[in-house]
Amino acid sequence: MPDLLLELFSEEIPARMQRKAAEDLKKLVTDALVERGLVYEGAKAFATPRRLALTVAGLPVRGRDVREERKGPRVGAPDAAVQGFLKAAGLASLDQATIVSDPKKGDSYVAIIEKPGQETIAAIAEIVPAVIRAFPWPKSMRWGKASAAGASLRWVRPLHSILCTFGAETEDPEVVNFEVDGISSGNTTYGHRFHAPGPITVRRFDDYVASLERAKVVLDADRRKEIIATDARNLAFAAGLELVEDEGLLEEVAGLVEWPVVLMGSFEERFLDIPGEAIRATIRANQKCFVLRDPATGELANRFIPVSNLVASDGGLAITAGNGRVVRARLSDAAYFWATDRGPLPDLDTLKDSAEKLGLDLGKPLDQRMAKLDKLGVVFHAKLGTQGERVQRIAALAKELAPIVGADPVLAERAAKLAKADLPTEMVGEFPELQGLMGRKYAELQGENASVAAAVEEHYKPIGPSDRVPADPVSVAVALADKLDTLVGFWAIDEKPTGSKDPYALRRAALGVSRICDEHNLNRLQLERLLMSLFGRWWPNVDAPVAAVDLIGFVVERIKVMLRDRGIAHDIVDAVAGQGIRREVMMPGMANVRVISIIVRTAEALGRFLETEDGKSLLASYKRAANILKAEEKKDGEGAFAAAADLQLIAAAGLIEEKALAVALAQATPKAEAAIAAEDYEGAMAALAELRPAVDAFFDKVTVNDPDPALRANRLKLLNQLREATRAVADFGRIAG
Repeated sequence: MPDLLLELFSEEIPARMQRKAAEDLKKLVTDALVERGLVYEGAKAFATPRRLALTVAGLPVRGRDVREERKGPRVGAPDAAVQGFLKAAGLASLDQATIVSDPKKGDSYVAIIEKPGQETIAAIAEIVPAVIRAFPWPKSMRWGKASAAGASLRWVRPLHSILCTFGAETEDPEVVNFEVDGISSGNTTYGHRFHAPGPITVRRFDDYVASLERAKVVLDADRRKEIIATDARNLAFAAGLELVEDEGLLEEVAGLVEWPVVLMGSFEERFLDIPGEAIRATIRANQKCFVLRDPATGELANRFIPVSNLVASDGGLAITAGNGRVVRARLSDAAYFWATDRGPLPDLDTLKDSAEKLGLDLGKPLDQRMAKLDKLGVVFHAKLGTQGERVQRIAALAKELAPIVGADPVLAERAAKLAKADLPTEMVGEFPELQGLMGRKYAELQGENASVAAAVEEHYKPIGPSDRVPADPVSVAVALADKLDTLVGFWAIDEKPTGSKDPYALRRAALGVSRICDEHNLNRLQLERLLMSLFGRWWPNVDAPVAAVDLIGFVVERIKVMLRDRGIAHDIVDAVAGQGIRREVMMPGMANVRVISIIVRTAEALGRFLETEDGKSLLASYKRAANILKAEEKKDGEGAFAAAADLQLIAAAGLIEEKALAVALAQATPKAEAAIAAEDYEGAMAALAELRPAVDAFFDKVTVNDPDPALRANRLKLLNQLREATRAVADFGRIAG
């Protein structure tokens, strides 16, 4: 079957846009083909710094013929109805229609509309220009004389040529002829900007890839990445060193070159006195180069790996020398920043008030920077105050949380006071991605406790779903305080995420709270009560109970995301976190307090339980009981069966199955409650599983709606006890199935 080859060749495509642009091209073109009934076997898109390419394999030569029967009005219907039918069906007269008889409705007109399938090459000639004109570049430009009138094509950078061919593997493909903004499609592409800039005539995809390869262009970005990584590792190994892997940089560099050539440069050893992270950030940010380390010590080496886009006649000496000059200049700046940040500030006398307010020691450089941050009144958010005010809140909360997470309150408070102190440093000002990390370095240099220094760096964690959570208890206290302050603050000013927009990374903060509580099993962190306290303490104008419940719901949504990745369905999380859970079992007098670690553990255990036969059977029985109760409560009123069943009446009825269920409930319910209270989640499920035989037998042998009103009411009370027994674990009514 024929294949499509499409290439859009332009002046430049920024590396950060290439992957998405390739996927957008594939989706837009293939979706349009499918809409026209042109089903394909496979498609793949590619991007280089100068071109987007797409191959679509296994397309038919033409679309399927369509035969449609369109029913019209009855024979003898008013003329207006007949004319409307003819126009809609595209018929000239009723002579072109068919009359169909129906025994009940009589005779009516039917139009048989037959449309021949469109030639695929014609469809492509319509689809591709439309895709090009409406392509969703995040940033684009116009060029040429027509751009002054605003009528020319918008593209990421000037579009130079369009290659578009279609044909079977055994035939010479045809050029799909069309024109976009004066650029006519053809079968010509261009090779490497310097090594092979001339035109290249190609036929189909295999020929295209091979031709580009000969012209010093590697089309596949993943292959370019593999070449760079392999050559860099080999160069490092030959020098007795080891490549510092950097997937993000590798992706970016692969988007900067069409023909990757890996080289090695060096810088003076004196620069190795700078922290390795700062060296790496400097070389990465300014020169897009990789760094190397000594495999024996793990310390950085005074070498770096640049990736060139050409094969230089001197073997790359001039390229590495040029990169080396820039690297040395940038490292000289970094050395200055490193020295400056460790020295005293010149305006210490002006910082005394801030130091006294925050309890800082102006004899220490990092304390000076925190006092400076407060003195400058750097705003965190216009409605949430300054960074200094925020640090005061975080420090107080970290001290409060410390006993809950097993941390020293004094150390937690000290770490929180220094957590943002590196923000005004020279090094973080130049490389914001080093915040926290440089704070830890400076904290260690001024002799802070190891846990305090670790917390200064780790309080930002986890940054993403795959990032590790803080391990040290002091880090946990400060990380939770930082994230909870963020969430409570933005909830207080009603700056919540909407749709896909989350400018303050509140989803990340909520997920961070959830993961920390889960992984450290913080079953003493009663989140709802804590949030209500924080709203009342910090934002007294906010309705604390309403805001806390709303924020709890937001956190639970993040828990769903976390558990979904572990294979737990969202409805199970709803069931465990729902209003119906009797949390007073675990915390007397604190009904409905949400404890994240308990939600997570219970949801995981419940998910496993519902996969067993006992779990499936109990859920089905619960649903049956709940449906019966719902119907009967409509007659007798809400709560009519809330009292405990009369055991004497059960005994008098003489039904073994009814008595067995009453006994099973009396035994299983306290077992499940005690197991949850003891954090024995599997034990709670085992207690519920004990109900299965009695429940199955009850529904098999006992008539719930007995003619005797007393027996009916008593049996409905028994079903209500079954419903309440499951609520020791979860609100089964929220579980699908």
